[in-house]
Amino acid sequence: MFANAYHPPGTPPATLVPGAKAPVLTLIQYDGNAYEERRVEKVEDLFGCRASGKVNWIDLDGLGDVEALNRLGAHFGLHPLALEDVLHAPQRPKIEEYPGHFFIVTQIPVWNGDAAEVVFEQASLFFGADFLITIQENPATDIFGPVRTRLRSGRGFARTRGHDYLAYAILDSIVDQYFPLLERLGESIETLEDDLLERPSREGLVRLHTLKRSLMRLRRNIWPLRDLFATLTRDESTLVSADTKLFLRDCYDHAVRLMDVVETYRDLTASMMDIYLSSVGMRTNEVMRVLTVVSTIFIPLTFLAGVYGMNFEAIPGAKSPVGFWICVAAMGTLAIGMLTLFRSKKWI
Repeated sequence: MFANAYHPPGTPPATLVPGAKAPVLTLIQYDGNAYEERRVEKVEDLFGCRASGKVNWIDLDGLGDVEALNRLGAHFGLHPLALEDVLHAPQRPKIEEYPGHFFIVTQIPVWNGDAAEVVFEQASLFFGADFLITIQENPATDIFGPVRTRLRSGRGFARTRGHDYLAYAILDSIVDQYFPLLERLGESIETLEDDLLERPSREGLVRLHTLKRSLMRLRRNIWPLRDLFATLTRDESTLVSADTKLFLRDCYDHAVRLMDVVETYRDLTASMMDIYLSSVGMRTNEVMRVLTVVSTIFIPLTFLAGVYGMNFEAIPGAKSPVGFWICVAAMGTLAIGMLTLFRSKKWI
């Protein structure tokens, strides 16, 4: 059900395996007065950025160049085990503290319209006192576009604060992407619930299992976010300021809300299986009731037809010219009488 990444047994620790996408490097530098964003061709062009005295955001999209990642890690002091986790997607969302920097792994939800389910893209963050590095799997998606837009326009607090606030803004944008997706899932659950009540079908059952699988994946990725934000708000290092911790507490609250919504939706989908089974049982009972009524009506009619179908001359009315019509009238009267009786007892 879930794709778990792993190295072959016996592989040395911190072994880096490249991804499929060639990386795209972008350097963003800003302070309260200026903002600069440029594409970088070589990793070595980034090595002097920390001397600028500005906030330095290095964004690497794509995991296809192990050598570039190794050089980046060697210059900024990134731990080899953390670099292995970057390339070894998907990882469980987590936060780890290394000398001089934090390493954060998150999973970003994306709606797959073709399969009508949720898929995830991994995003990794390294941030220290004078740098922040974000690494994404797929260069074709601009996950952090809203953050860049805010920085370009100078709106909010981002341009006047440091790397810890930028890390918060990126994490907050990731958390915010869960809300519209959960809203879409909620609408799908409501529609499916109505369909299962009115028209239970195998297609509806498949949709239900797809929703349950998406909710399970969401729970697996939202649950660790609470611990991640709790760790950052309780951190005693100097990398996260007291002002930024207040904003991180808001992210923690959002993660708790998301978890509550996911648990509610899981309970709804669990009960929808009972709704499906009950609807199918009710339809079966209705069909069986109609068939039973028809069978019950035809039992005495079959008896009469059998009696008058016997080759005996002594049967009353057998030689009468209107005997056939009298028998048909008797059968019709009997059928109407039985239907009236069943309806009066509310059996049909």
